Amino acid sequence: MSSTPDRTHRQILEALSGLLLALFVSTLASTVVSTALPRMLGVLGGSPTQYTWVVTATLLAATVATPIFGKLADLFSKRTLIQIAVLIFVAGSIAAGLSQNAGQLIAARALQGVGVGALQTLVNIAIGALVSPRERGRYAGYLSSVTSISTIGGPLLGGFIVDTSWLGWRWCFFVGIPVAIVALIILQLTLRLPIYRRDNVKIDYWGATLITAGVSLLLIWVSFVDDAFAWASWQTAAMVGGSTLLLGLALWVESRVAEPIVPLRIIRQRATALAILGSLAAGTAMYGATVFLTQYFQISRGHTPTEAGLLTIPMMAGILISSIVGGRLVTRTGKLKPFLITGAVALTAGFVILGLLDQHTPMLLIGFAMVLVGAGVGLTLQNFVLVVQNAVALTDIGAASATVVFFRSLGGTVGVAVLGAVLARQVGAGTAGGVPPATAYGEATGHVFLISAAVAVGGVVAALLLKPITLRTNVDARKPPAETTAATGADVVKSEK
Repeated sequence: MSSTPDRTHRQILEALSGLLLALFVSTLASTVVSTALPRMLGVLGGSPTQYTWVVTATLLAATVATPIFGKLADLFSKRTLIQIAVLIFVAGSIAAGLSQNAGQLIAARALQGVGVGALQTLVNIAIGALVSPRERGRYAGYLSSVTSISTIGGPLLGGFIVDTSWLGWRWCFFVGIPVAIVALIILQLTLRLPIYRRDNVKIDYWGATLITAGVSLLLIWVSFVDDAFAWASWQTAAMVGGSTLLLGLALWVESRVAEPIVPLRIIRQRATALAILGSLAAGTAMYGATVFLTQYFQISRGHTPTEAGLLTIPMMAGILISSIVGGRLVTRTGKLKPFLITGAVALTAGFVILGLLDQHTPMLLIGFAMVLVGAGVGLTLQNFVLVVQNAVALTDIGAASATVVFFRSLGGTVGVAVLGAVLARQVGAGTAGGVPPATAYGEATGHVFLISAAVAVGGVVAALLLKPITLRTNVDARKPPAETTAATGADVVKSEK
C-alpha cells in the first residue's frame, strides 16, 4: 500500500485551495493590526507596552501551538485538526473584534494565535503528505507567496479598514471570518490524506507548559527591562533566572518523554539544526520588517495607515516573484542550496541598507532594500522547511515541519519583542534629549534594522553549511510500507473520506 494515493495536478490544486485560504486568513490576522494599532489602542486607551503585546501575544501563542499541533498531526487526522484550528481562529477573531479594552484585546489575540500557529504548521504538514519533496518546490512557491502576500498585505488592508469611516478598526478582525468559513467548506470537500495511528499515544503537556512559561517570562522581561526596572536588579535576576530554569527543565523533559513536543532526535540532525538557524533569521525578517516599516512610514514620514501599507508593495513584489520563480526552479533542478544562499544573502543585504534609515532616507533606496528583503524571505521561508521534510519519513513529517516552523515563529516573536523594546528605548532617549519624535523614530528604526542584519547573517551561515541536497521524488523517505511498519510501529489505517 502506498503512503499516499497518486493525485493529478488538478486534484492537488483543489486540495491546496482550501489549505491556502486557511493559511492566508490566519497569517493575515498576524499583520493586519500593524498599521491599525495606533488608532486601535488610542480608542481602547492602551499603553506603549500593550502596543507591543498586541502583536507579541499572537506570535507567542502561535509559537507554542506550533509543536503541539505538529505532534498531533503525526497521531490523528490532519484534516480534522486543520478544521479545529480554523474554528479556534474564528473564535479568537470574534473575541478580538468585540474587545472593550486593551487587556481583552491582548487575550483575544492570544486565542487567535493558537489558531494561527496550528494552521501555519498543519498546512505545511498537509502539503508534505500530498506531494513529494521534488514536486513540493513547485507548490511551495504558492504556499510561500500566500504566506508572504498576507504578511505584507495585512498592513495595507489594516490601513484601508481604519481609514474607512464606515468600517472601523474592529473589522480588522471580522473581515477574515467569511474567508475562514469558506476554507472550512473547501477543506471538507477536497482534502483527503492518509491517517496514521500509533499505540500508547502520549501528549507532552509538561514540555508544552514549560516551553510556554519559559519563553513568556523572557519576553515579559524584555518588555519591561530598563523601563519599569533596571538591567541590574532583582527583577532581572528573577525573570532571566526563572526563564533559564524553566527552559532547562523543558530540555530535560523533552529528552525523557515518549512523545516530545520538540523531538531532540530530529533537532540533532545536521540539516534540521541548520534549517532552524535559517528559519530564526527568516522569522525575524518577515515579522520585524512588516511591523517596524509600517510604523516608520506613519510616525517618521507622516503617511496615513493606507499609504504606509501601499509603501510596502516593493517587499510584497519581491516575495511574490522570488517565491514563485524560485519554487519552479527548485522543482526543475531538484536543488535547494543555491536558492537558500541567494535568499539569505539578499535578506542580509536588504537589512544592511535599511540600517541606513532616518527621517530623510530617499524612498527609492528604501524601496530597493524592501525588494531585497522580500526576495530573501521568498527564497528562504518555505525552502528551510523543505530541507527538513526531504530528510524525514512521512510518519515524522508533522513533528519535523512543526519544529522548523516553531523556531521560525519563535524568531519572529522574540525579534518583534526585543527589537520593539530597543526601538522604544532609543526613541525615548532621543525625545528626552530634545530630538523631534519623527527624527528620533527614524534613527531608531535604522538601528533596529542593523540588528536585524546581524541576525540575518545567521541565515547565510546556515545556508552555506548545508550539504548539497537533491530533493527526492517520492512522498515518503522510508523503506517500503511493510518494512516501515515494523520499524516505526505506525500503520496507515485509512484515508479520509
